Amino acid sequence: MTNQAELDARYGASSPIRRQATIAASVALGVVFLAWVAWAAFFHGAPAAESQVVGYDVIDKHAVDVRVQVQLDDVDEAECVVRAISVDKSVVGELAFTGTDGVQTVTVRTEREATSVEMVGCRAEGQTRWR
Repeated sequence: MTNQAELDARYGASSPIRRQATIAASVALGVVFLAWVAWAAFFHGAPAAESQVVGYDVIDKHAVDVRVQVQLDDVDEAECVVRAISVDKSVVGELAFTGTDGVQTVTVRTEREATSVEMVGCRAEGQTRWR
């Protein structure tokens, strides 16, 4: 059997200062990482503008009425985009509009008949992602 003193003599003993420095650096890195995760969750978890399609009606071959629910926090309006999609999944119409808080109906002009709509989203000033 080899004891700890023989192992330390053969391979060298680790420095207590090095061990403490490694633990301190690991703790500091962990704190920085957790702070970043908290910041990202807070900043991106509560956007100023969110939207969703409530419903739509195909009016004719060249128009679709879309009902959009827009939720705004601490802003009065947001830039919003909605698309009309055809049966072959291609975009046949797109409308950018100014969204206000609540449900609003917008008419998207299309190049041919649409079968569905897609809400790209809304974004307020300073918001980088469409929601």
